[in-house]
Amino acid sequence: MSFFNKLLKKDMPVKSYSDFWKWFVKKEKSFFKVISEEGDVNSLFFNDLSLKLDELKEGFWFLAGMCDTDTAELILTADGDLRNIAFVEDLVNEAPEIKGWKITALKPESGFDDSNIQIGELEFSKNTLHFYSNDLGDYPDEIDITITHNGLTEEQRVDFTNGVYLFLDNALGELNAVSIIDNLNVVNTADAQADLVPIEKLKDFLIWREKEFIEKYDGLRHSTDKDRYAALEATMESGLSLLAVVNTDLLQWDSKASHPWVAVLEMEYQGIVDNGMPDEGTYNLLSVIEDEVLAQLKDFDGYLNIGRQTADSMREVYFACTDFRKPSKVFYEIETKYSDRLKVTFDIYKDKYWQSFDRFLPR
Repeated sequence: MSFFNKLLKKDMPVKSYSDFWKWFVKKEKSFFKVISEEGDVNSLFFNDLSLKLDELKEGFWFLAGMCDTDTAELILTADGDLRNIAFVEDLVNEAPEIKGWKITALKPESGFDDSNIQIGELEFSKNTLHFYSNDLGDYPDEIDITITHNGLTEEQRVDFTNGVYLFLDNALGELNAVSIIDNLNVVNTADAQADLVPIEKLKDFLIWREKEFIEKYDGLRHSTDKDRYAALEATMESGLSLLAVVNTDLLQWDSKASHPWVAVLEMEYQGIVDNGMPDEGTYNLLSVIEDEVLAQLKDFDGYLNIGRQTADSMREVYFACTDFRKPSKVFYEIETKYSDRLKVTFDIYKDKYWQSFDRFLPR
C-alpha cells in the first residue's frame, strides 16, 4: 500500500491555468509561512513554483514578498518578453481570490522616486539618469529616446544598458517599459546631443506622445481584399534560392504606424539539398499551417499579412499588427500543434514604419 500512497501524494502535472491555481491553493499556507517568516524561500517555495509554471509553459517568471504583515504578493512576469505577456495576463486573470494573497500580472509601476537599481558599484536612479527625445524627420511617430549616465564607459556598456532597462521596468512598470518606447539608446552624459531632461519627467512625456499617437491612428484598418501581390525570386550568396510573396500595396501604405507590431512565424523544415526549398509534402504542410494562421489573424481585426519568404530550409510568414497579444497566442498554438513535424518559432517586435520589410521594396 505504501507504494500506492506515494503515487497518490505525488503532485499531478498541471496542464491548464485552472490546474495550476488548484495546486497553488493547496500549497498557499505553507508558501505564505515561508515568505512571512523569511525562511528557506528557494527550496520551500521558488523551486516548487518554477517547476509547476514550467509545466504550463516556458517563459513564466515571478517575484514574491510581503505587502504588509497580513498579505503576501506574488508577481508573475514575462521578464520583458513580449511573446509571453499575454500568457502571464491570462494566468493571473484566472487566479481565484486567496485570503492573504495578492496576485499581480507583470511588474507594477513603482515611480521614479522609489526606483533605485544597483549593479555592483553602478547606480541607476533619478540622481544619475537624464533623457532627451530624438526627433526623426522621416519617422515622426517614432518614440526614440536617449538616456544618459555620466559614468558610462564602452567597457561596461552592457551593464549600463541592462541597468537602464531594469530601472525603467520598475519606474514605468513592465508593460509600459516594453510597449511604449520604440527605440532606446544609452550614452555618457558628456556625449549628449540635446538638452537633458530629468528622468522623472519621462512618464509625462511618454503619456503625451502615446495619446497623440492613439488619437491619430485609433481604429484605422486596411482591407487587403483587392491588394496586389508580387512574387520575388533571388539567389543567395550561398547559391540557394529565395522566394518571397509580398503585398506591394501594403508596403506602399502611408499609415503603417497604425499597425506598429511586427509578428513573424518561422517554420524550419528539411530542405531540398540543391536549393533549400521544401519538397511537395512539406510545401503542402506549410500551406496548411499558413491557412490556419490567416483564418485567425484577420485584416479587419488589425492583423495584416505582409507576405512570406522561403529560403534556406525556412518559411517566414509576416504580419503587421495593432496588438501583440493575439499573434503570440496563435503562433504558440501552432508551435505546440506542429512541434512533432517542424521546428516552429516566432518573434514579435515594435517596428512602426515596417523598416524590417524595406528589403522587399524596389530599389
